[in-house]
Amino acid sequence: MNPSQMQDHAAAEGVVRHDRLWLYLLFALLATAGFFYINIMSAIVDGLITALGFANAEAGLVGSANIYGASVGSLCAVFIVRHVRWRPALLALFLLMISIDLASTLIHAPGLLAAVRGVHGVIAGMSVGIVYSVMARLHSPDRAFGVLLVLQFGLGGLGVMFLPQLVPQFGARILFMVLAGLTALALVSMLAVPRALAENAKSEITTGTPAGYRRCTVLLSLLALFLFQAGNMALAAFIIRLGEHAHLERGFIGDALGWATWIGTAGAVLVIVMGARYGRLRPLLAAFLLTLLGTAGFLWSSNPLVFLIANIGTAITWSFVVPYLFGMISRLDASGRLATLGGFVSKCGLASGPLVAGLLLRSDNFDLLIWLSVAVLALSAVAAFLAARQIDQLEVST
Repeated sequence: MNPSQMQDHAAAEGVVRHDRLWLYLLFALLATAGFFYINIMSAIVDGLITALGFANAEAGLVGSANIYGASVGSLCAVFIVRHVRWRPALLALFLLMISIDLASTLIHAPGLLAAVRGVHGVIAGMSVGIVYSVMARLHSPDRAFGVLLVLQFGLGGLGVMFLPQLVPQFGARILFMVLAGLTALALVSMLAVPRALAENAKSEITTGTPAGYRRCTVLLSLLALFLFQAGNMALAAFIIRLGEHAHLERGFIGDALGWATWIGTAGAVLVIVMGARYGRLRPLLAAFLLTLLGTAGFLWSSNPLVFLIANIGTAITWSFVVPYLFGMISRLDASGRLATLGGFVSKCGLASGPLVAGLLLRSDNFDLLIWLSVAVLALSAVAAFLAARQIDQLEVST
């Protein structure tokens, strides 16, 4: 497919052809509403253990249920985005999410809470899938997802820094009230999205992968995304517990996570600035190297400085790699449906991490968990490099 054909194809699919960061920011907020519980997963897991007396495995189950539900919702979105108008669909989904978040404040039983959060996840996953399908058809998906990561890490930094301090005073209900409030804000912000875009970016679309891309490129990109999210979230969901296990002060842990999350937005900012200007392979090589070094650094978490640096390094690379992987996936399918499928795969990875980690930590074996995360991230790097090389080569040839 030559450049002129690609432009015609993009126009037919409703791709927005102009970079508008404020528009990217609006869609980032819409996506974050269905995703924010993942950004504050460590605070949620810790809050359930601290305020409600849940065991590690029980708290991990609640978090995993929420994300597995989101995975199901994202998969459903793959099939419905062609048949719904995104704005009315999001309105209905956001209202349901707010209701379930408020209901969650009244539940104290692990099994029931896991079931309710699973339902919330299905609805939230559908909302994110719908938003992703529109974001993938914007002019620069790499930058659009970069803005998304900036917002998520920025708000996530606030969450992990302050929520653990508020849970002892207000109980676990504060966690779900914050989620409901953010969804309400997203609902209001949806009114600022131009009506013209709402018409041009309807989800009544067709699918198609540009000629020249092999199916294995798609599979490698999705595998890299799954493994990267699983390897990171396995450790991130229990990072507060890791700090306490290493005998760090609780106040320092919260501050370290908050600052690391905020500084971590630098990775996504780099994506916004760079885009695909230097291809994908070389930036991903550097990012994965730092990811592996930073994750291994958690083996020395008893040293406060090492704990802080490891959190900062992995936060930067997390916010850097994810937009590139979603940009690669979006590049493979201008219709946006593959990006929605990427959202499903991403959430499967994010859900699998805490579930496996919770089982491993029955004996508080944090060293084993860290080495497992390193191994999974290394496999993700191999898949990402192979896919990025193929995409870079084909883009140069066109």
